Amino acid sequence: MDERYVLRQVKRVSGEEIDIVIENGKIAEITPAGEARGRQEWEGLGAYVSSGWIDMHVHAFREFDPYGDEIDEIGVRQGVTTLVDAGSCGADRIGDLARDASLAKTNVLAFLNISRIGLLRIDELSNLEWIDKEKILQAVRTYGEMIVGLKARISKSVVGASGIEPLHIARSLSIETGLPLMVHIGSAPPDIREVMPLLQRKDIVTHYLNGKENNLFAADGQPLQVLTEAIERGVHLDVGHGTASFSFKVAEAAKRNGIGLNTISTDIYRVNRMKGPVFSMSNVLSKFLSLGYALDEIVAAVTSNAAEWLGRPELGRIQVGDSANLTLFTLQHKSAVLVDSEGEERVTDKVIHAKGVVIGGEFIKCEIRA
Repeated sequence: MDERYVLRQVKRVSGEEIDIVIENGKIAEITPAGEARGRQEWEGLGAYVSSGWIDMHVHAFREFDPYGDEIDEIGVRQGVTTLVDAGSCGADRIGDLARDASLAKTNVLAFLNISRIGLLRIDELSNLEWIDKEKILQAVRTYGEMIVGLKARISKSVVGASGIEPLHIARSLSIETGLPLMVHIGSAPPDIREVMPLLQRKDIVTHYLNGKENNLFAADGQPLQVLTEAIERGVHLDVGHGTASFSFKVAEAAKRNGIGLNTISTDIYRVNRMKGPVFSMSNVLSKFLSLGYALDEIVAAVTSNAAEWLGRPELGRIQVGDSANLTLFTLQHKSAVLVDSEGEERVTDKVIHAKGVVIGGEFIKCEIRA
């Protein structure tokens, strides 16, 4: 017997109130609120609905410490229906991540770390012998449905004496595989002025709002020329909040200068989920609300913008005939203190709170710290 459920009285970010009929895991109808017929299973109660949130930068390989976590803890229970693991695994362990993903409710995609050891240790590009071209090519052939790009973490603690050379190697691997790069930026060396010119159209620079000395903004808050030139080339900007990579002051400078938003991501893993400063996708989105971004801009940064980059437009829309891939959330008017990676605080009177997701024909309630 066909299962037909109605998600009642939800509203789009535009404010339009609708019912969504879900049949056999797919969106069968979208009607004005109160008009859909079917077995009532999920009551929206005025919550917002968007296509399922996409987190473009997480660490979801549970075996690695400190950079690991359970997939569904940082996925569906956060309101995130699709997560993209940002290079936790290289060629040695990407198969294990694929195995874990097959058991999860959350959709999982991944950037393949160019170091075959991945985040087994946090200086994974300090030894160039750990970059094994043949293993990378084999991993891409085997797990190509999951792998969306290559990951290179280009900062002092990761590359050590290797300097900028891992990024040159990553560039050549990108050309050979046809996959774009996600490049982590952080402390120098290498200097950010060496890193950014090597990024091309559709490559991602993650942590672009970090507050470290080697960041993308001058002391007066103006964007560096290498940033504006990268944007002109089509380089994609990704937040990648993380434990040490998001600064309110830098984010305020970016907004003043009209830079962003492409995608908002968490760089979440077990420690910064439980102890902060990330906590949840809702918490990170609330920070951008406090910065003065409109709700539709914020939601686009975790739905349609991410889906477009991934080349999977169905993940960023609500459309009859598509799989039901939805996030329900509320905008709560309450006072909250938000903290960035530098320990800076901002007080807000509005927070975003994920309530649940619909995925695989199932409603899953979120259980997170807002």
